[in-house]
Amino acid sequence: MADLEAVLADVSYLMAMEKSKCTPAARASKKIVLPDPSVRSVMHKYMEKKNEVNFDKIFNQVLGYLLFKEFCEQTSDEPVPQLKFYEEIKLYEKQECVEERRRIARDIYDNFIMKELLAHSHDYSKECVAHVQKYLMKHEVPPNLFEPYIEEIFQHLRGEPFKNFLESDKYTRFCQWKNLELNIQLTMNDFSVHRIIGRGGFGEVYGCRKADTGKMYAMKCLDKKRIKMKQGETLALNERIMLSLVSTGVDCPFIVCMTYAFHTPDKLCFILDLMNGGDLHYHLSQHGVFNEAEMKFYAAEVILGDIFIY
Repeated sequence: MADLEAVLADVSYLMAMEKSKCTPAARASKKIVLPDPSVRSVMHKYMEKKNEVNFDKIFNQVLGYLLFKEFCEQTSDEPVPQLKFYEEIKLYEKQECVEERRRIARDIYDNFIMKELLAHSHDYSKECVAHVQKYLMKHEVPPNLFEPYIEEIFQHLRGEPFKNFLESDKYTRFCQWKNLELNIQLTMNDFSVHRIIGRGGFGEVYGCRKADTGKMYAMKCLDKKRIKMKQGETLALNERIMLSLVSTGVDCPFIVCMTYAFHTPDKLCFILDLMNGGDLHYHLSQHGVFNEAEMKFYAAEVILGDIFIY
């Protein structure tokens, strides 16, 4: 009987996986309604109290970044070329092929550095220019070639552009979304839970599918009684905090990101990326190949042990 239940659980899980790939559940079954714009003042005070109304906290969130970018491109009275410069640098850093990095590096140097130098409008330090020129003259293109420019770009964006953003409608929209995020009340009823895909000291990990979007996740359920028995309250809380921090603004292929978190009377539930076959297999299937730096990171992770392992 147990074998039959296991087979049925496997079949249910595989069917859910196939549905998530081709026919997601009705996306329009639950429409998201943003709160009234008047919520801005309340949310602004709330975020100020939590020290979240600063450039770095907002810019490093996907939502904050997109709204700040929209403001710079569509609303700002003054052009903000630094943002485009930043995006080109991030595109360069993601390239694994040396030839592609060399091409993008040359484009960045010609369009954002040399052009401004010739026009006497280059607002960055001489050290930044010298750093880039030193490597390009030797035909070397390390991933961190433009790193000195990043901090100087941020210094500029933290000034007038961010101040104007806080006074704009885009920041109001940011406050509306943050209010909605704060008041989302997820329960087990929002997910169809399938078979166990892993076990740990405090609970189990299940494959699950979100009812309104059809997307598959891993649901890590920590048993509150077991946490209390093993005096693991601090460990559970630290894991929740770390997952929330690394899930916003981090672009690393080996980090398991958390999308939702909620609790029931008996369990703490973390909704995480579902990495079938383990993180290495999952990302190889997504990206095809890793560069040397990423493989070293993976080797270190295997040796030290992954804190977010299922």
